[in-house]
Amino acid sequence: MVFDKMSPIAIVEQLGERLKQARLNANLTQAEVASRTGLNRRTILNAEKGNVQLKNLVAILLSLGMVEQINIFLPVQEISPLQLAKLEGKKRQRASRSQKRKLQTREDESLW
Repeated sequence: MVFDKMSPIAIVEQLGERLKQARLNANLTQAEVASRTGLNRRTILNAEKGNVQLKNLVAILLSLGMVEQINIFLPVQEISPLQLAKLEGKKRQRASRSQKRKLQTREDESLW
């Protein structure tokens, strides 16, 4: 199947169909998958229609014994040596204040 010619909606529908077929191949009902994952049956139904949160998708894949498929679906992305060289010396050492906290601090200081 050529995914790059498909719309995002068509792709997620296809992934939902594949998820459904994997469940059927495992000879499990939606209720059984829901029970194994701690999700409700409606969530499983929605996943099979292509509407699923990532954490729920992972839970479903775990229940089907297919979580290793993630490595095929989205392999670990290594940082290229060129990208690493560009980042050298620019790695964050600590977190910065959020914009909201900076504004609040300035407002507090102006009150003094």
